[in-house]
Amino acid sequence: MFLDLRKEIGVSALLDMILQLFCLIAGFVLLIKGADIFVEGASKLASKLNIPPIVIGLTIVAFGTSAPEAAISITSALGGNVDLAVGNIIGSNIMNVLLILGITGCIAKLKVNNNTYRYEIPFVMVITLVLLMLGKFGSSIDRFDGVLLWGLFLLFLYYLYRLVKKGEEVPLDEVEELDEKDTLLRLIIMIVLGMAAIVIGSNLTIDAATYIAEELGVSQRLIGLTIIAFGTSLPELVTSMTAAWKGKSDLAIGNIVGSNIFNILFVLGTTALISPKAVAFESGFIIDGIVAIGALFLLYTFIGSDGYLKKSGAIIMLIGYLAYFVSIL
Repeated sequence: MFLDLRKEIGVSALLDMILQLFCLIAGFVLLIKGADIFVEGASKLASKLNIPPIVIGLTIVAFGTSAPEAAISITSALGGNVDLAVGNIIGSNIMNVLLILGITGCIAKLKVNNNTYRYEIPFVMVITLVLLMLGKFGSSIDRFDGVLLWGLFLLFLYYLYRLVKKGEEVPLDEVEELDEKDTLLRLIIMIVLGMAAIVIGSNLTIDAATYIAEELGVSQRLIGLTIIAFGTSLPELVTSMTAAWKGKSDLAIGNIVGSNIFNILFVLGTTALISPKAVAFESGFIIDGIVAIGALFLLYTFIGSDGYLKKSGAIIMLIGYLAYFVSIL
């Protein structure tokens, strides 16, 4: 964003580095404050509309944090110049589960909703397995596959509709208190502004961190595997951590589970419908797909009988991600 500014104003290398450090700090501030506003608006909206918080987590929060990548993929597909690798989506999903939930589970107690344990996590396993089967028998996702993925997405939306109709009792300590100023319009504005701050903050952070790494002589490959890969998951990470700190476990878990569903069914499905054969299965995808299912199985296993993600399990998930990361270097 500001990487070309030095060429225009002719500042020295030292001042340029200071500018990038300022952008890095500003990016983190926007991320943290934006996530705080976003989570507060989302949780209050759930209370306002009498919707189970997990539904808000699986929809508004999950789709909001994944929207930038989705917008880029779909816009590129409409322009006919998309080159979306399935491995990028699967890699993001692995990071979501092992790294983001691992970090979040280490810093806060995560209560997993019963429906999430019984239906939503297994559903992500199933759709990941479906993607594995598509990759086993083809080199790319065609329009028929896109229809299949969208059919599963509509099934998921119907499930959410049933959750809203059914409703559920929310513990009193998880109910967000509302006052007169919390109108529907104000809450929607909070969500939009919070999400905008998260997106701008993550872009600032990635740009500044990339520039600083390049100036320090870090290789492009390592930058791609660390700063870029981690940076694209910053919205999910900061949002989940903020939700967990605020005691909104349904938003934290729903954000990750919903993002994984959104990435596979909506992003890949929509891109394939618009531009068939543009979504490619690269070599090594099968292994990554198996790792993604294994990550979900670990999450499922480490949820105790009390419904909480065990801290020891969260640590093992982090170790698992570190092992996976080292294996792809």
